[in-house]
Amino acid sequence: MRFELTYTQITVYALIITIFFDIFVTKNSLLSTLRFWLSYAIILPFQLVTNWWLTSREIVTYNPDSIIGLRVAGAPFEDLIFGFAMILSVMTMWETMLRRNGGSSSVG
Repeated sequence: MRFELTYTQITVYALIITIFFDIFVTKNSLLSTLRFWLSYAIILPFQLVTNWWLTSREIVTYNPDSIIGLRVAGAPFEDLIFGFAMILSVMTMWETMLRRNGGSSSVG
């Protein structure tokens, strides 16, 4: 027996893990900050344009059995969830590194 996850399941798990990591592991709680939501508002239109471009040219295709079927800008709704989780995870790691470096902007 083979265990397979749908794209919908993967994105939901990624979102849950990322939120848990942000709130309980790093204790950043970025979801409660204006800077996160402003950053997301800047990034989201570019994600939508990129999703539309990739899916409208069939550079990226999705198995209809692996998604819920709702599409935004040509791409599955799951892409928005996954993109949100990626943005939150990167910003969470960035904030954590900044704290460890005493707030300096030089990370690395």
